[in-house]
Amino acid sequence: MDPLKQLVTLLAVLNPIGVIPFFIHFTRNLNPAQRQRTIWVSSLTVFAVIALSALAGLRLLEFFGISIASFQVGGGMLLLINAIQMLNAEPADSNPRDVAAASQRVDVGDSVAVSPLAIPLLTGPATISTMVIYAQQSKGVGDTLILAGYGIAGGVVTFAAFKGAGRIARFLGETGINVLTRIMGLVLAAVGVEIMADGLTKLFPALARTLS
Repeated sequence: MDPLKQLVTLLAVLNPIGVIPFFIHFTRNLNPAQRQRTIWVSSLTVFAVIALSALAGLRLLEFFGISIASFQVGGGMLLLINAIQMLNAEPADSNPRDVAAASQRVDVGDSVAVSPLAIPLLTGPATISTMVIYAQQSKGVGDTLILAGYGIAGGVVTFAAFKGAGRIARFLGETGINVLTRIMGLVLAAVGVEIMADGLTKLFPALARTLS
């Protein structure tokens, strides 16, 4: 897959703009220093999850004896589920129970930088699945390092979105954020179908011959 397409897909999965309302809600009781620390920790966590998924994800699959074709089908289904959530203007990998629990922790001053902001609202199962699938498609150490470098892009985009959360929310408004989230959802749905189709043709070669 084209590196630019990979990066765009990853950013669609992350969808930091769609998580901005949650960031504002979770950090509403924090002082500026605490909010800044939350931004840094969330961004670094996003970087770490993406980089580790690219570098070690395939080895984990081998350890558990899972074929990449099966993982592609499962990963594609996760992307489709997340796409449906995004088409309903919900952040990918969001869980109402996680959100409610995090809201309670904020009230007592605990940090929510790692959970649920970075995990799972930004880098949940869909992000990990995407990076593992891309790692399998890489053709050498250089490609793998490029994938790990996407973690830097993900961290930078997360930092920029959270840093400018107030301005972005005022500029886009709730309607604008919802529209952008739905557009990202459409992109994600198309990519999910593509990944699932590739995995299914590997699992069922007869299907590939029929389609051709």
